[in-house]
Amino acid sequence: QVQLVESGGGLVQAGGSLRLSCAASGRSGSIYIMGWFRQAPGKEREFVAAISWSGGSTSYAGSVKGRFTISRDNAKNTVYLQMNSLKPEDTAVYYCAADRAIVVHTTAATYDYWGQGTQVTVSS
Repeated sequence: QVQLVESGGGLVQAGGSLRLSCAASGRSGSIYIMGWFRQAPGKEREFVAAISWSGGSTSYAGSVKGRFTISRDNAKNTVYLQMNSLKPEDTAVYYCAADRAIVVHTTAATYDYWGQGTQVTVSS
């Protein structure tokens, strides 16, 4: 089993920045892909970003491309999401997810493990 714990959420003004972290524990050696998803009130969970084991392959949702950066430190079993130029529409609960697949993908249903989520609120 793998446990994921997110941190770094909070309240920020539009245009500001936040960095989310997700620490993996347990049988984290079986994880290859790490991803971030978000869910706003009344909306479905949506893909934000994902990264391969080596960090050499990444994928971003169009709405965050150029503003958000996903990275990982395998020595620390941690993945990060640097969020810059935040907008009120970025307000959501952000979830970290892990998958034993090898190819980076954006499909939430196929990710094997999920964190509890961290709230990000962007005020206008």
